[in-house]
Amino acid sequence: LGEADIMRKAMGKKIPEKMKAERERFIAGAVAKGYNAEDAERIFNLIEPFAGYAFNKAHAVCYATISYQTAYLKANYPAEYMTAVLRLAPSHPAGTAKRVAAALAECQKLGIPVFPPDINRSGKTFEVEPQPDGTLAIRFGLAMVKNVGEGAVEAILKARDERPEQRFTSFEDFCEAIDWSQVNRRVAESLIKCGALDCLGDRKMLLAVLDQAISAAQARQRAIRKGQIDLFSIAGQSPALAIVRPEKEPPDIPHATLLAWEKELLGVYLSSHPLDDYVGVIRRDGLVQIAEIDEESAGETVEVIAIVAQLRKLTTRSNRVMAVCQLEDRSGSIELVIFPDLYEESRELLAEDMVLRVNARVDVRNEDVQLIAQQIRLAQVAPPADEPEPAIIHLRLPVTGDPNDDIAAMHRLRDLLAEFPGEDRLILHLPTGGGEVLLRTSLRVDWCPDLAHVLEEAVGSGQFWCEIPAGRQNADQRPELALSA
Repeated sequence: LGEADIMRKAMGKKIPEKMKAERERFIAGAVAKGYNAEDAERIFNLIEPFAGYAFNKAHAVCYATISYQTAYLKANYPAEYMTAVLRLAPSHPAGTAKRVAAALAECQKLGIPVFPPDINRSGKTFEVEPQPDGTLAIRFGLAMVKNVGEGAVEAILKARDERPEQRFTSFEDFCEAIDWSQVNRRVAESLIKCGALDCLGDRKMLLAVLDQAISAAQARQRAIRKGQIDLFSIAGQSPALAIVRPEKEPPDIPHATLLAWEKELLGVYLSSHPLDDYVGVIRRDGLVQIAEIDEESAGETVEVIAIVAQLRKLTTRSNRVMAVCQLEDRSGSIELVIFPDLYEESRELLAEDMVLRVNARVDVRNEDVQLIAQQIRLAQVAPPADEPEPAIIHLRLPVTGDPNDDIAAMHRLRDLLAEFPGEDRLILHLPTGGGEVLLRTSLRVDWCPDLAHVLEEAVGSGQFWCEIPAGRQNADQRPELALSA
């Protein structure tokens, strides 16, 4: 590495001993070139924080332009935008599965339906699918199914397009039309298991006759290539492929198995998810999604509801037990470290497939993001009867037109609010030229007379108000302020 690269790396990694050595080397080099030592010291002090994360103006303008364009597309063409995000998932550094999971979680927030692959509707990759009511949905592509390669998908799509109705009308029709030299049994089985052939029959029945159907279709295609089928043609038409159904109907496939196949072959739970019942709680309490936790969150405390996908117990040097869990939600997965004291408190909750509510500190170790557990509880679909619903406090931010004054005022407000920690939610109203933008914050406060008094002095009586759940006013002597005109 060159000298500049060595200094940049030391600054980027924030390694104190290397930074000290680079400071001394920089100043010594500047003095050797005839510069004043005090000036060199001052310049290094300017470089050091800038190197942490800084752009030149041209770079910043490019990022700002792209940010504006993508924000515009997401706001005005959300289905098309999220389809593009999903199509680019295979090239994402985090990996296809993680990117798809995060994007599907975002689609759920935006209210965009995402449908599973369908042999008669899907293309090769993700596509926008218009709905009868005029809305748009996103359809999974066939090539996004595990074990299904692009060559097989192209053969399937070609066969579908050549059908008179441009669709497969039955499982027999599908087997007859497919070129089984391009599509193998594993491809067909994966498509059936993930639900792509549900439009042609029940999965349990299709799996029961799959081997027979493939053998019959292959024999028929070999006969056609040899010209043998023509001997039995009637009125110029070849006899249809016949698949014999079993006399005894196969047993139903458990729902848990169907979900497991879906997760294995699509990389995500799509039709349903073990956490579906907790969506309301996650939204109500403003809990984070795992995909939102990254290196920039290091040191922060977060709260998630997630399912235990894997559990590994370890013994420490002091012969105590701790655990490492793999947590999953709709958006992705992350490692959770549970140290001995907390493990002893919560070990009855720690088992695979348990749905937990975890309060944890974000940590980065060896460039991997992980959570350090601070509190573990069993997740609840609804709050306990003795736990009051949180109030919702609305606060209109003061806007003067001077960015520096406005930022300073926001910092003062945050400091004031931090003095009233609690469980009540806060929504900020940011005035704009054409109205207001509402911002939901992760800050939780305690709505009480003292807080109302402090806010009145800070922003004025007409700039904040509170929504209090029914039944709480009598139990809590808390003020309810109405929005003034």
